[in-house]
Amino acid sequence: MRIPTTILAGVALAAGMGGVSAAMAAPVLPDDVQAALTRALEDEYHAEAFYTAVIDAYGPVRPFVNIVAAEQQHASAVVALMEAYGMAVPENAMLGSAEIAAAVPGSLAGACQIGVDAELENRSLYDGQLIPVSSAYPDIVTVMQALRDASENNHLPAFSRCAGR
Repeated sequence: MRIPTTILAGVALAAGMGGVSAAMAAPVLPDDVQAALTRALEDEYHAEAFYTAVIDAYGPVRPFVNIVAAEQQHASAVVALMEAYGMAVPENAMLGSAEIAAAVPGSLAGACQIGVDAELENRSLYDGQLIPVSSAYPDIVTVMQALRDASENNHLPAFSRCAGR
């Protein structure tokens, strides 16, 4: 799922792309909200790395080719928020890692089942931890809800079909 243009436009404005510097546009976030954004980015990075490893192992198969592109967009939305609030943004060190490659199972159906499990965990992560911690920041909550909704409404059904569920 693509992040709605209105959300990305709002994030872009908050990041200073609308002529206001990020330093003037956004306050420093409390540590727990910064940790929530970092955790969201790590989750998106991990999904991108695993789905890329599946593509490396099995070729450009669906739903992985579509969903890896979505995960990259999701990470970009979180990065834009982090930049808007003056946070340091780490690179995705998981891409191409031997540990991630070793986690790819011996069958595509198995990889799809891991996708199902990951998307269910993603939904729980956002609902149970990240969104509640960020509740005082509507811009962050809006992006996090969109990411959660993409997992639940788009990625989960695609992986479920692939896994034969």
